[in-house]
Amino acid sequence: MSVTSVDKDLDNLTLIADFAAPVERVWRLWADPRQLERWWGPPSYPATVEEHDLTPGGEVTYYMTGPEGDRHRGWWRITTVAEPTSLEFTDGFADDDGKPKDDMPTISVRVRLTEHEGGTRMELRSLFDTREQMEQLAAMGMEEGLKEAVGQIDALLAA
Repeated sequence: MSVTSVDKDLDNLTLIADFAAPVERVWRLWADPRQLERWWGPPSYPATVEEHDLTPGGEVTYYMTGPEGDRHRGWWRITTVAEPTSLEFTDGFADDDGKPKDDMPTISVRVRLTEHEGGTRMELRSLFDTREQMEQLAAMGMEEGLKEAVGQIDALLAA
């Protein structure tokens, strides 16, 4: 598995993963919606990307389909893009109509891709408004789901 570490502190969760592929290739996993949906959800909750605009102010909308056919919707609001090395966005939950759920936390996500030992290191940092929000999402399986999702990337890069 490519995930080398997952660290938590008071209000953020940072996942580090190393890949045997150039930065530009790993970037395409974010920039191409068909590639993104092949890894963004854990294997038992595959993602379907509906909208995909990776420009500042743009949105990505998606849903994950669970083993029982249940759908869980989400959205990103893109804040910063520096292709092919960084991306920042707000990640949130949506209702069945795709509207943001006000009763669920949002996460500020920072993605950094850097050259590392002949390949790429991806740092995926999730920042929460409060420790309670991080604990709420951790109780929902966010950490394990993220590790499983990123763990699918090696196979995509090898294809």
